[in-house]
Amino acid sequence: MRRIDEYPTHEKDGIKYRVGRPLPFGAELVSENSVNFSIYSRDAYKCELLLYHLGDKEPFFILELKDEFRLGSVYSVMVFDIDWENIEYGYRFDGPKDVSKGYRFDPTKILLDPYAKMVSGRDVWHTRTYKDTNFGRRGRIIREDYSWDGDKPLEIPPKDLVIYEMHVRGFTKHDSSGVKYKGTFAGIVEKIPYLKKLGINCIELMPIFEFEEFIPCLTDEYCNYWGYVTYNYFSPKTAYSHTGSLGLVADELKHMIKELHKNGIEVILDIVFNHTGEYGDDGEYIFFRGIDNRTYYIMDEHGNYSNLSACGNTLNCNNPVVRSFIIDSLRYWVSTYHVDGFRVDEAPIFVRGQDGTPLLSPPLLESLMDDPILSHSLLISEGWDPAGLSTIGTFSNTWADWNPRTRDTVKRFIKGGAEDGPNVIRTIEGSPDMFPNGSPTSSVNYIVSHDGFTLYDSVTYQQTHNETNAFTSPMDHDYDNCSWNCGEEGETDNPEVNALRRRQMKNAMTILLMSRGIPMFWAGDEFANTQYGNNNAFSQDNEISWLDWNRLKKYKDVFEYVRKLIAFRMEHPVIRRDVFFSGYNSSGYPELSWHGEKAWEFDRYSPFLTFGFLYAEPASEFGTKKDSFIYCAVNEHWEEHTMELPIIPEGMEWKIVVCSGDESGKMSGQTVKDNVILQPRSSVVLVGQAR
Repeated sequence: MRRIDEYPTHEKDGIKYRVGRPLPFGAELVSENSVNFSIYSRDAYKCELLLYHLGDKEPFFILELKDEFRLGSVYSVMVFDIDWENIEYGYRFDGPKDVSKGYRFDPTKILLDPYAKMVSGRDVWHTRTYKDTNFGRRGRIIREDYSWDGDKPLEIPPKDLVIYEMHVRGFTKHDSSGVKYKGTFAGIVEKIPYLKKLGINCIELMPIFEFEEFIPCLTDEYCNYWGYVTYNYFSPKTAYSHTGSLGLVADELKHMIKELHKNGIEVILDIVFNHTGEYGDDGEYIFFRGIDNRTYYIMDEHGNYSNLSACGNTLNCNNPVVRSFIIDSLRYWVSTYHVDGFRVDEAPIFVRGQDGTPLLSPPLLESLMDDPILSHSLLISEGWDPAGLSTIGTFSNTWADWNPRTRDTVKRFIKGGAEDGPNVIRTIEGSPDMFPNGSPTSSVNYIVSHDGFTLYDSVTYQQTHNETNAFTSPMDHDYDNCSWNCGEEGETDNPEVNALRRRQMKNAMTILLMSRGIPMFWAGDEFANTQYGNNNAFSQDNEISWLDWNRLKKYKDVFEYVRKLIAFRMEHPVIRRDVFFSGYNSSGYPELSWHGEKAWEFDRYSPFLTFGFLYAEPASEFGTKKDSFIYCAVNEHWEEHTMELPIIPEGMEWKIVVCSGDESGKMSGQTVKDNVILQPRSSVVLVGQAR
């Protein structure tokens, strides 16, 4: 039996329709032959729906949604008997024209539905499907009928995560990746065995919402490769799928997530709600600007866009409509795509009011904290923005923060910055001073991300080499990479320099993976991938940004070192403990203690380059098979040092797990008695257990 409101009441040009349902927004299948269209605009006084046959330049149906089709500020219509699988759609709006008051209506512009679940127009990477039309990005309708076979978000405890940040295209685009579907969601599926071997259990994808690859005012040879220019928040990037031209991008992405989940790997999305791809005052009309500009963007008293994001506009996130839009988007990705969490780019935007000033109790944060769908989703903040606002440690304790202090102090320390030693200690503890109301899992510890040098470049270049970028930025000249080239700039045949670089990469990974908190590293750092000294490769869709998998063979020792450290971390819950702890546990030892060249003698507050630390892990308390002691020593001095090992209970012995100076890996498993010798700029991890 069909509902009475599913029958047409009007007809035009052979198309039957009726007043639609105002909620949900977007284009939704009501039945096999009917689609409900709904869109919000507070200030418009005219709204038209345009329907296109797939690929056509001109619409075959234009319908003005007169007052009968408006409820409050929502226009809705239900259209019958259309071939929805081969339909593209958009809207035109008209309204006040006073730009000084924020009105930017233009009835000549055809606009994308902000709630569209799929977008055509960029089906092939860096290619405009519709070149000779003013409607270059079009909404499409999908059926939500994917078979998940019981899959759901994994909800791995944050303390157990090891996050691997990657770019979908760059991960497998290089010929050396060996996958069939290079640069796509399907390509990631082909690499699941590699991810499992490495041992990571969470991937963080750089933006995959539909974004604009073309950079305004520049030639087409450059592209917005990274994707931080979103123009739709409900549809995946069609050009990241090998099935995109067939309209199957949603299914390909869902299949990727399901396969990752089957293998115990979560998926976090990097989301960009601080600005959009419409840029500033001279930017393009894509969606918000022409639909309801004053609702979606923060503007000054003259109607000019606020630019707190340094990208031309700032989203009005704490406007009630925009707040609902953001929550609708996040709920959709969790419920429909089974996404496990989100990393929020320039997250201070979530605390700014409608005039851009910070709020004491931001409604958006309150809504997210209490949301029933998102309650188990991991939320990660990039807690700073170009306008200088920092929110690190100020969101609720349900959030985690990227920790830039870890990034900078570890890199400075391993190149010889003794003054950064005390902050390295705080990193290993989980940064309790930064998150006094949180826990170690409030800190996402990272040394390298997509921003800045790769790990290899951090030990290979002191100068930035961004000559081929689309345009210059502060990253080119004023950015402190905290790097050291180990004596020679760039690639070299000097065996001593290359050996030192290997040790330094391993030293950085040792500190990262032996620290409390959530570790994260950039894809390819485990095999010394390089961007050839480019620290801001946002416009590089080429071998600068693509992972060169040939380096996996060349730097196999680095890969094996990282793999062993991850496995060791997973075996020992004392490293992953999610509460700050400074006292003794049932072993009779401090759970975490600090050591110098003499065991138990160390001044953690003065500059240093050599130190050790000890975790005590009684099996009765941590659920492991046997009691364990874990000792890690790091020497960033240019001279050799001998570290006295802490005495552990009788019947136990120390064995080497990894040593950064051991390229062959043959030292692993060797027994050590009273002390360990650290060669210059090296580190070692040992485990003490019953013989």
